[in-house]
Amino acid sequence: MSAMDVPAKRSAEKPARAADKPKSTKAVAYISWVALALMTTSSVASLRPSPTMAVYGLASIFLYVVPALVFLLPTALVSAELASGWEGGVFKWVSEGISKPAGFFAVWCQFAMTIFYYPSLLGFVASTLAYVINPELASSGVWTAIVIMVCYWTGVWVSSRGTSGVAGLASGGLIIGTLIPGALLVILGVAFLGQGNESAAPMTASNLLPAWAGLSSLVLIVNNFLSYSGMEMNAVHVSSLKNPGREFPRAMFLSMGLVLLIFILPALAISWIVPAEQLSLTAGVMQAFDAVFAAFGSQWLTPILGVMLVAASLGGMLTWLAGPSRGLLLISRQEGYLPPFLQRLNKHGVQQNILVVQGLVTTLIALAYAFIPDVSSAYWIFSVITTQVYLIMYLLMFVAAVRLRRKHPDHPRGYRAPMLTGLCGVGFAASLAALLIGFVPPSQFGSGSVGIYLTVVAGGALGLGLLVPYLFLRLRKPSWRTEPAEEVTA
Repeated sequence: MSAMDVPAKRSAEKPARAADKPKSTKAVAYISWVALALMTTSSVASLRPSPTMAVYGLASIFLYVVPALVFLLPTALVSAELASGWEGGVFKWVSEGISKPAGFFAVWCQFAMTIFYYPSLLGFVASTLAYVINPELASSGVWTAIVIMVCYWTGVWVSSRGTSGVAGLASGGLIIGTLIPGALLVILGVAFLGQGNESAAPMTASNLLPAWAGLSSLVLIVNNFLSYSGMEMNAVHVSSLKNPGREFPRAMFLSMGLVLLIFILPALAISWIVPAEQLSLTAGVMQAFDAVFAAFGSQWLTPILGVMLVAASLGGMLTWLAGPSRGLLLISRQEGYLPPFLQRLNKHGVQQNILVVQGLVTTLIALAYAFIPDVSSAYWIFSVITTQVYLIMYLLMFVAAVRLRRKHPDHPRGYRAPMLTGLCGVGFAASLAALLIGFVPPSQFGSGSVGIYLTVVAGGALGLGLLVPYLFLRLRKPSWRTEPAEEVTA
């Protein structure tokens, strides 16, 4: 997930206008397909997943391209059709296509994934910040836990005050924390090789495909599904194109190409500089910068790059910290899915109780960093749980899209995805495969207990993604509804 990498991706559900509704007399503000492509790129691209794929060296190209084709592209095209035909986001789509309880499960998963996403994002922040203070702290679980708790609760305090003006931080973060460091990393990596240094990872044709040693050798590919997620948020802009049927696919293919470049080139640069066996999944970017700056006698630049990456990540977190919970709150007030305690607003109109309860769970998860010996292993566990919870939502979305096309073939849509059933089939199969593969311990961290790994991942993904919302549905009472429910129209 990630603005953030995934920040813009995790915003609250935004209503979309159907492009072919009766036209009003007001002028429509159109955007170009190139602008939409750049907007999509800025909301998806990030350096954070680069170390995870750098472990695979040249094979990272294959492992980025495959999920882009079988997940990113179907998600983009399918969600564009849904957004141009039904207002209300994922909850509306799944409610109309399947049922309201299924819609609640979908929007719950959009919120719940952030509970494990914050610890993984802030774990990256902690390891990066360590290179500004003392690089040895990057491997300290206690340091990581402290940074996560301090940063998260500071963010909650800022968000709970309804502070305005932080929305622009994400766009600035793309330049400060992604484009500049990413371009610099690639340039320095090329210069590093140009000086005659040998690549830490073999760069021959035989390494284009990952070495096969069972599913455990490919588990890290699951992280790419989280990196590509969030396209259903960007799909709301399809109605702002003059010719959605022709221009939206162009925008998606252009953005997919740009995203692949931003993901692949830094990952390759890291693999040239840092050997896979020494690579940290949280501090890998800083490891590469530190090593290459040392080779060029400019190690004093390492803390500066660290500050840029940290500032961008924290800025991105602030821009969307309250977003997913806000969407869940609005739906719960209308349908009575959450108890009144969690629906209360503070004097600034912010759902502070949800943020505090979420923070308590996040704090408990953060403490796991202090008890799991390997920070990279903890980071991976939280990342895979985040991805699995979010993939549950995508499974429901693909099913809903097929059912809506069959139930309401004549419903006005500003954009109709080509071969929708086939796209949904590919997207559903890819999402389900990624969800299941996540239960396999990665070969890179094979020293731990398989039983403990399965217990933690299954408990986190299935418990948080399915059991908790099921209990809310079973226990809800009519008194939990605090606002009139909007009628769901066909």
